[in-house]
Amino acid sequence: MLDIRKGEALLAVMDCGSFEQAAALLHLTPSAVSQRVSALESQLGTPLLNRTRPCRPTRAGQRLAQYLRRSHLLESEFFAELDEEQNRPLTVPIVVNHDTLATWLLPALAEFLIAERVLLDITVDDQDHTYTFLESGHALAGVSSEMEALRGCRTEPLGIMRYRLLAHPQFVARYFPQGLQREAARVAPLMVFNRKDALQANFLLRTLGLPSTHIHCHYVPSSEAFLQAIQLGLGYGMVPELQYRDLLSSGELIDLAPEQPTDVTLYWHCWRVQSPKLEKLSLAVIHAAKQSLLQGI
Repeated sequence: MLDIRKGEALLAVMDCGSFEQAAALLHLTPSAVSQRVSALESQLGTPLLNRTRPCRPTRAGQRLAQYLRRSHLLESEFFAELDEEQNRPLTVPIVVNHDTLATWLLPALAEFLIAERVLLDITVDDQDHTYTFLESGHALAGVSSEMEALRGCRTEPLGIMRYRLLAHPQFVARYFPQGLQREAARVAPLMVFNRKDALQANFLLRTLGLPSTHIHCHYVPSSEAFLQAIQLGLGYGMVPELQYRDLLSSGELIDLAPEQPTDVTLYWHCWRVQSPKLEKLSLAVIHAAKQSLLQGI
């Protein structure tokens, strides 16, 4: 049996990145936190943390963190149901990509979250990188473009998020009067979400043979501000159909590659063995995605 205090110390160090910050979180001394983690490592006979700055979990530490977080969720759900008078809510850590959070996820889940008294602890990252949060044990479920499931997990296809390369009419007149061309794209400012976002760069490389080193970029790490920047004529970039809605049909924005949309297939990752409420949450996400995303193109 694992000592819950040792497990809490390990998760705190992993989440905070240092023994000092974990100690402040747990109201302990750094020495006490270190002793608990070391005792857990001795008990299991393997290192659980790389004591770098910040501290990083070893492979064994990642697997243990997955177990500890799932155990904590099951425990929390049990006490929440047992203590009905206080009606204690349940917190579920999930990871999703920015565009999913900015468009379909919360409107689709609102009714379920209210009815089931579930609190979401959401981590946001690019759809190509959300998988790593599940692997490290920081999330119990999430949305990813990765199809392959982790050991002990399952994946469910959610649907396709379709992106189009959009720009303001004045921006098009200034940089692309002859259409989307390679030399013009070398000069025109490109909107990029962050340095993990390769959606635009991959498209330009694939269609124009233009490498990312030859592109001038704005970095705007907000889905709403990203679209706003395009509407203001600051640059051009990929926007999901669920976000721009009628801006294209009204002429407020122009599709620079109408015959070449970019489709990203999204998957829901969750553990095969789940708590009852996490199972309900998974079903609600999958149902919502079927209603919101493109299916079977």
